[in-house]
Amino acid sequence: MTNLAPAAAGSAVVVAVDQGTSATKALVMDGSGGIIARAQVSLTQQHPQPGWVEQDPLVIRDSAVKAVTDSLNGLDNTVLGLGVSTQRESAMIWDRETGQPLGPVLGWQDRRTAEQAKNLIGDGAGDLVRRSTGLPIDPMFSALKIQWLLDDADPDRRLSKAGKIAAGTVDSWLLSCLTGEHRIEAGNASRTQLLNLDTVDWDQQLLELFNVPRQVLPKVVGSNAASSPLLGGLAGGSRVQAVMGDSHSALYAHGVRGPGTVKATYGTGSSVMGLLQDEVHPADMGGLVRTLAWHDGAPRYAFEGNILATGATAVWLSQVLDCDVSHLDSLARTVEDSGGVNLVPAFAGLGAPWWDERAEATISGFNLGTTSAHLARAAFESIALQIEDVLRAAEKSVSPRISSVLADGGPTSNAWLMQLQSDLSQRTVLRSAVPDLSALGVAHMAAIETGLLSPEAVENLPRNRTAIAPAMAVHDAGRRRSSWSRAVAKARWSPEETTLAPNSPGTMHAALAPAVTE
Repeated sequence: MTNLAPAAAGSAVVVAVDQGTSATKALVMDGSGGIIARAQVSLTQQHPQPGWVEQDPLVIRDSAVKAVTDSLNGLDNTVLGLGVSTQRESAMIWDRETGQPLGPVLGWQDRRTAEQAKNLIGDGAGDLVRRSTGLPIDPMFSALKIQWLLDDADPDRRLSKAGKIAAGTVDSWLLSCLTGEHRIEAGNASRTQLLNLDTVDWDQQLLELFNVPRQVLPKVVGSNAASSPLLGGLAGGSRVQAVMGDSHSALYAHGVRGPGTVKATYGTGSSVMGLLQDEVHPADMGGLVRTLAWHDGAPRYAFEGNILATGATAVWLSQVLDCDVSHLDSLARTVEDSGGVNLVPAFAGLGAPWWDERAEATISGFNLGTTSAHLARAAFESIALQIEDVLRAAEKSVSPRISSVLADGGPTSNAWLMQLQSDLSQRTVLRSAVPDLSALGVAHMAAIETGLLSPEAVENLPRNRTAIAPAMAVHDAGRRRSSWSRAVAKARWSPEETTLAPNSPGTMHAALAPAVTE
C-alpha cells in the first residue's frame, strides 16, 4: 500500500477497484477528491495453446479482495462505498450454487473462437449482430467465449436452462463473489454482443444465435445501481455503488460528459472513445463500434475504436530481442526514424478500424542496414499510428476535426511516446497526470452516489494534464503515415480472397483509403 496524502481519522472515503489484465489496483479517495492511498496486486495470464488467453477466476477474485484490504491498511476512515472498474469482454462461467468456476476466464485477447466467428459472418449474421449491438462479429467480444465455455461444461444446455450455471463478465464475477448477486453493469453488458443497445436488455435473437440460454445471464443494471452489502465484512460491509468498464471509467474520469472530446487509453491494447449524439446509429459508424458508455439514470452512448495490440507489441519485441521494455524504449530513441521499417502487429488480426481477422502480423521495409534500434522504433511507432488510424476513422464518420486527444494509461508516463503520438498524428496530446484513471472515474461516480461529493464538485475537480504539441514537420508526418498505410494494406492482403468478408466494419479498408494515405 502507498499512502499519498493524510486524511483525518474517521473521515469518509470511497474505495475504487480497477481489475485489469495484468494487475488489480485499488485507490482510496477522500471528500476533497484526493487520493490518500493506493495498492496493487500483479496478475499473470496463461497461454495453453497459440491464440488462447486465460486467467484464473479465483486469482482475480482474491486479487480484488487483497487490493481493497491493502489500500485500507493503516487507515482509520469510514468507507461509504466501493466503485469497480474492470476489463470488459473477458468472460467465464461458474456453478450458481457453489460459486466455483467451471472453467478459466477467457481473456478479451483470446482468439480460440475465430473459426466460429468466421462461420457466423459467412452465414450472413453480421448485419443482425451489428444492428442490435453496435459491434462486429469478432472473437474479442464475450458471446462466443460464453458459448465455448458452455459447450465444454454443458453441451446440451440442460444445466444452463435449469438455472444451475451462471455466466458473465469480470464485473459479474466480482459482484457475485463480493455480494452474492448475479448482475452485470449495462456498459459491460454492451460488450458481450448479447445486449440490444436500444432496449438495454438481452436480445432473444442473439441468445439463440450464440446458443446462450437467458437463464445463465445476469440481470442488467445501471452503472450507479447500489449492490447488497459486501460479504465477509470487506470494507466495513459497505456496498458497491458504481461499476463501469475500464475504458468507460477513464472517459468519465477525464470529465467528458458530452460529444466532441475524444480520449485514448494506452495499455496492452488501446481504446479510443468519445460520446455520441443520440441520433447516431450503427450504419453511420464505419470501422468504429457503438457502445454504451455508462447508464446513470439514462443510457449514454459512445463510439469506440478497439486496437488489439499496442503495449503488447513492445512486450513481444522485447522478448524476441531478449531485453526488457525499458531497454527497448532506450534503443528506439537512438535512431531518428525507423529506417523504412514498418511493424504491423496483427498478431490476432486487426481491430478497429479494420476488423480484419485475416490480417497477418508483418515486418516490412527492412534491409541489410536495419538494426534492432530500427525495429524498436517501428514497434513504438505502430502504437501511435494505429491510434491515428482510429482518430481519422472517427473524423470521417462520427466526429468533427479532432485537434487534441486526452491520453491516459500506464504507457502515457513515457513522454517520448506521447511526443511520437503528437508528431505522427499532428494533434495536441493532453496527457493526464493521474496514472490510474480507470479507477478514478468509478471512484467519482461512487462518490456522487454516496454523497461524498456532489456532481458539481466532481465536475470542478482539477484534472491536471500536460499538453504535448507536434514537433515534426507536417510533410514528414504525412510521409510516415503513407508508408504505414501501405504496410497495413500488405498485412491485410490475402492471396486466397481479395474481397472482404461480409462483416460490415471490414469495409473500412476501402472507405478509409483517402483518410490514411497522404
